[in-house]
Amino acid sequence: MTPWPPRASNGERSASDDAAPDTPEPLGRRPLVRSNVDRAIATITLDSPRNRNALSARLRSQLSAALSAAMADDEVRGVVLTGSGPVFCAGADLKEVGAALQGAPVAPAPELPEIFEQIMGGPKPVVAALNGAARAGGIGLVAAADIALAPKSATFAFTEVRIGVVPAIISVPVSARMHSRQLSRYFLTGELFDASDAARAGLITQAVPDRDMDQALDAVLQGLRGSAPTALSRTKELLGELGGGAQAAPDRRTEVFTRMGELSAEFFAGEDAAEGRASFFEKRPPRWAR
Repeated sequence: MTPWPPRASNGERSASDDAAPDTPEPLGRRPLVRSNVDRAIATITLDSPRNRNALSARLRSQLSAALSAAMADDEVRGVVLTGSGPVFCAGADLKEVGAALQGAPVAPAPELPEIFEQIMGGPKPVVAALNGAARAGGIGLVAAADIALAPKSATFAFTEVRIGVVPAIISVPVSARMHSRQLSRYFLTGELFDASDAARAGLITQAVPDRDMDQALDAVLQGLRGSAPTALSRTKELLGELGGGAQAAPDRRTEVFTRMGELSAEFFAGEDAAEGRASFFEKRPPRWAR
């Protein structure tokens, strides 16, 4: 069994906390996403631990490419999505977002709706195997996956409202998973909740004792390896057709993602979002906090 959680490719375990990113990944061409295939399972690892695997343009491009390759590989039965370091994914790269709004060039990259669609609409089951905390857009990756396992030590928070934006794009996969009362509470308050709460809310499949993550993941992967590929793909498609929330229905996702993207962009460009980013980086309460 592979030791859990995965380590960064340079062997480093970041000592950062589990909030959104505050230290950018250094310039360079070291890959921010790693992938390998073993016994019909493609493991895709977010490997930018020094900024908590934030969803920068570079990381999104590499993640999208890795997902495309896995989905097109006839030898792959299923995909594991995980991260290196103590955080699974902290959500948007706020420094990059702020710089882009000031006119700084950002390399073209797939946006989150495209990545969510690759996961939700792709022919291979995707298992999110969390190595630590998830925030905001990182929780969108968890919700988009077909199966999600998290160590009991992992924490979650929809931090958007606390920095003056709306959890619009991620609402599509998240609303397909979470029970409506918990969805309302955690979207509106931005409060922290743990893996056991996430499982009760329907966000993740199972909260696993940290020491048992290897065993829990292996049990899921053995099931995928033992399943007929065509039947597995059609069953995933069937599950998408059966339910999971009106917004996430396969025939509506493109239109809904477009509307949610427009709403997200509107708020990210607003004054409250600018104040939210400033308060975050300056480590102070935003002006609206009481």
